[in-house]
Amino acid sequence: MSDEDFNMSMRKFLKQVGVTSQQEIETAIRKARDAGTLPSGPLTARMVLTIDGIDMTHTVEGKIKTGGEA
Repeated sequence: MSDEDFNMSMRKFLKQVGVTSQQEIETAIRKARDAGTLPSGPLTARMVLTIDGIDMTHTVEGKIKTGGEA
């Protein structure tokens, strides 16, 4: 596989992760807000990426502000 093919396939995967993750987060936050169960303050989010075959695990953690912050 050429470097160009590798980079294109990786970018396609990362775009899919970003778009689908944002949709899922927005849906979950809306659902919690509508149910009255959305906590005040920022939420801690964690994304764990694993790649089979090369024994790779990478974790990214951050805060998501939902608009309920003081």
